[in-house]
Amino acid sequence: MIEKENFTNLCNLTTIVLGLPKDSLALKSRKQNLMIGRSIASVISRMERCTKHEIIAEVLNRDRTLIYHYEKKHKHNYATWLQYRKAFNKVYIAYKNFESSKKVFIDDDFLKAHLLKNGVKESPKSQVFLEVKSGTAMCVLQTSYFDFSNQLENVKLALQDYHYDLKII
Repeated sequence: MIEKENFTNLCNLTTIVLGLPKDSLALKSRKQNLMIGRSIASVISRMERCTKHEIIAEVLNRDRTLIYHYEKKHKHNYATWLQYRKAFNKVYIAYKNFESSKKVFIDDDFLKAHLLKNGVKESPKSQVFLEVKSGTAMCVLQTSYFDFSNQLENVKLALQDYHYDLKII
């Protein structure tokens, strides 16, 4: 869930940095500039976030084996293909700048208080648990099946300027 959104955001960043049309990486086109963008987004996501091949393939509207191919060819492409190397460096620097601008929490209580203050509500009928990690802080939120999707959206909105991981327990 979060992995898919993170990769989609990386694809959007890639299209902006490389000057490609929005959502063009998911097109079936085999144009070189689109292929380079798909490859770069896939490699960065695998290197930095260990995003699953299936998720990358789903967002790019491709087969997951192509993602394996992008990973395998990255080192060779970077070493021998000037256009690929320049594009990769531009996107990677933009990605690192974007990620470093996000904030993190260092205390569990502050994380939970921030979430509760920004619209997240816990349910007394705890059937689903959301584990939220940001920096060194971690908290578990209790919610019900009925209210699960609403609270998930509230967590995403509350932490949009923060670096976080979300897991359903």
